[in-house]
Amino acid sequence: MATRRIIPCLDVAHGRVVKGIQFQGLRDAGDPVDLSQAYEAQGADELVILDVAATPEGRGHAVRTVEAVRAALRIPLTVGGGLRTVDDARQLLEVGADKVAVNTAAVRRPELLGELAEAFGVQCVVLAIDAARARDEAPTDSGYEVVVRSGKERTGRDVVQWAIQAVEQGAGEILLTSWDRDGTRSGYELPLLKAVSSAVNVPVIASGGADTIQHLDEAVQAGADAVLAASIFHDGQSTVADVKAALIERGLEIRP
Repeated sequence: MATRRIIPCLDVAHGRVVKGIQFQGLRDAGDPVDLSQAYEAQGADELVILDVAATPEGRGHAVRTVEAVRAALRIPLTVGGGLRTVDDARQLLEVGADKVAVNTAAVRRPELLGELAEAFGVQCVVLAIDAARARDEAPTDSGYEVVVRSGKERTGRDVVQWAIQAVEQGAGEILLTSWDRDGTRSGYELPLLKAVSSAVNVPVIASGGADTIQHLDEAVQAGADAVLAASIFHDGQSTVADVKAALIERGLEIRP
């Protein structure tokens, strides 16, 4: 069994970490630099920073936040939010991102994934998919559709078909977030996770709904190569070290 990664996520807006439910009702959760340092000290394998206000506000990522976090961080860093072009990605990589995540812009123009892979390598390109259960009046083959603009717009596009297409275009990893589960602490959307992870040959990061060790374990059993969580760490419910120790006890291959 491959080693699984534990990845805290920092949703940021205007220089602060925020957390909400289904990308709405955002509340302040702390300073990104302080939290990044804490999670690294606890043993986080990687960190993800998503500027959740960038796309809805029609702007690029808050580069200064990334720069400040990288100055305090040694572990790998993935950055997303507001990325639309190769130049946007280059700017984020130059200030310290190891990988860039793209969502809405790739849905609008899938060729962007290939352009990013050609410029920086497949290993740098993460496709962020926000997935919602499909509506009865607009069903999809998988039962899930892609949503964009921080969940504000439904596309009608089938999530599994989009994941397959994106990997063909140049995505080297998929960050898969359940819009329905985001911030609810009701567990990951396991059927969604199984469907996507079984359809692609790149790592899939499970996101949206984590609350307990059981939830993280279930995500791995469903096919996740990494599990991402926010609320349980931001609210002090668990530390990364606690989570790792508990998963190791369950027999999972986790970096201590």
